[in-house]
Amino acid sequence: MAGIEPALPAPTHTAESATAPAPADTPPEVHPEAHSQAHSATCSEAVQDRLAGWISDLTTLHDLTERLARAQTLEAALRELLRAGASLVGARRGLVVLEPRDGRGPDTTIGLGLGQADIGHIETVPRRALSFGRILDGLPEPDVRGRDTRGPDVRDPDMRDPDVRERAPHDHPRERRDRLERRDRLEAHQDGGQAPPTPADGSLSAGSLSDGVPLGGAPSDGSPSEGAPSNGSPSYGAPSDASGCVACGRGDITRPDIPGEPGLDPRLREVAARLGYAASYAVPLDADPVGRFGAAVWLYDEPAEPTERQRHLVGLYLGYATAHLARLLELHRQRQTATTLREELLPSRLPRVPGVRLAVRHGSGPLGGGDWYDALPLPDGALGLAVGSVTGSGPGAVAAMGRLRASLRAYAVMEGEDPVAVLSDLELLLRLTEPARSATALFAFAEAPPGGPGGPIPSGGPGGPGGPGGPYAPGTPGSVPGAYGTYGPGGATTARRIVLAGAGHCPPLIIGDRRTEYVETSLSAPLGMLACWEAPSVELAPAPGETLLLYSDGLLRRTGEPMDRAFARLHAAAAGVPRAVRHDPDALVDHVLRTLLPDGIDDPESPEDVVLLAAYFE
Repeated sequence: MAGIEPALPAPTHTAESATAPAPADTPPEVHPEAHSQAHSATCSEAVQDRLAGWISDLTTLHDLTERLARAQTLEAALRELLRAGASLVGARRGLVVLEPRDGRGPDTTIGLGLGQADIGHIETVPRRALSFGRILDGLPEPDVRGRDTRGPDVRDPDMRDPDVRERAPHDHPRERRDRLERRDRLEAHQDGGQAPPTPADGSLSAGSLSDGVPLGGAPSDGSPSEGAPSNGSPSYGAPSDASGCVACGRGDITRPDIPGEPGLDPRLREVAARLGYAASYAVPLDADPVGRFGAAVWLYDEPAEPTERQRHLVGLYLGYATAHLARLLELHRQRQTATTLREELLPSRLPRVPGVRLAVRHGSGPLGGGDWYDALPLPDGALGLAVGSVTGSGPGAVAAMGRLRASLRAYAVMEGEDPVAVLSDLELLLRLTEPARSATALFAFAEAPPGGPGGPIPSGGPGGPGGPGGPYAPGTPGSVPGAYGTYGPGGATTARRIVLAGAGHCPPLIIGDRRTEYVETSLSAPLGMLACWEAPSVELAPAPGETLLLYSDGLLRRTGEPMDRAFARLHAAAAGVPRAVRHDPDALVDHVLRTLLPDGIDDPESPEDVVLLAAYFE
């Protein structure tokens, strides 16, 4: 068709017959449109390559940030930060040091591919010689001549541009060198004294993610744009990067060759040789409103340093990661405050009562709940045991739990032998002072052992168990004098009496060699639910070697089963306690917890508190 040149060359025989061969010394004629098409194809391929790199980097960052977002605790997020950074910079090991500048903690060090002994070796290096130490202390990085590159006395004859001189005291040496090279290239490629246009704010466009050159932003004449090295290596613009890059221009420190770099501390070389790393790359961790709260360091097995593209990707990743870590840091502090408050409101240690061994396990949800326990010695050698739960969560529930526990202790000291009276007074107090709140509670009063301090003395009169002819009379064959009475044949003794009452709480378990069963308690409403609360008490007499197990409903809810199945699982777990550990209350509660909660008692994703209190009667 006229006016359209064929897309394919003409066949050989047609071309030879239609045209005469050109002389050998005549240069081939290049059609202007063909030149334009070839240039357009080259530019299109370059744009497609840049686009492919951009999409690849975006996909990588998206996957890494999604994995970080799934971390629910501060420690898990720090470990994910190390793994993601190592994959971005091509390192195998690293560590993150958490030291918030506000002094509120927590201060910790977590390693990737490093054991506690390795971290201990690194901490023996003087802090000024460690890259993360200089970052955390706000010290400038010394250059190869030992000078501070960000101190007030920096003088460099190459800093001729006033804008460069103004920013120089705060720049990394490599960043200053790269910027000067870019300026020299721009001056070399200026056309008519005009530099290529750049964004007014100096920020990078979206297309600069993978190679530092905006998509479609190459000058039409093929000359390099600002920040694009003539050798084709990637560049990301000035350190004052507004694209979200945290590492670019923000105090990252590179040690590309620790064995060969002059001026380093000898102890640093010694520790690096012992641990087998030869280079390091450190970045600060900053985020509002916390400020600088730590530093991350990645270690290379051989002399190396991250490329500019890798540094830029790490910076973009840190832009999101540091904000997420700052939120988790604040949440961690709130949880620690609630935990400290709760621990101060609960018993710091269990009492030592003759004839009884106690063990307790307590875990709380992320917001802090109102589950509580108590074990207090009472007059005449008696023992009071209590567990309970206040509705709600958070600091308010924790404070209400503390008030309720303190009140129960006072009532137990005055009238502990009558658990119903103790809970009735507690219900009245709760209804009068906190009418919008309810609670469950269980209180058990254990008498002193027979013959013990304050305990009942076996009757020695005629017909009495300790009298002449009685089964526990001294001198009876098989009877053995004990610390708290006389043990009869078979090891039996006068049983210790326990009286308990519950207000909407789960029934306790009695665990022994011959039985594992729930104590039959009467049904009753929680405290604060009725105008007048009252329920009958229950008496039981555990045999020597049996354990009374008290617990909160959070233990059952943590299983994820319906309540009837959860009760059955708890009974099966208690019945399956090995005989070798049935006389050890600590081992017994650990076995029950491992059976019911394989993931452990501290589950940050569960809002339920867990209380498990065991009393073993000797």
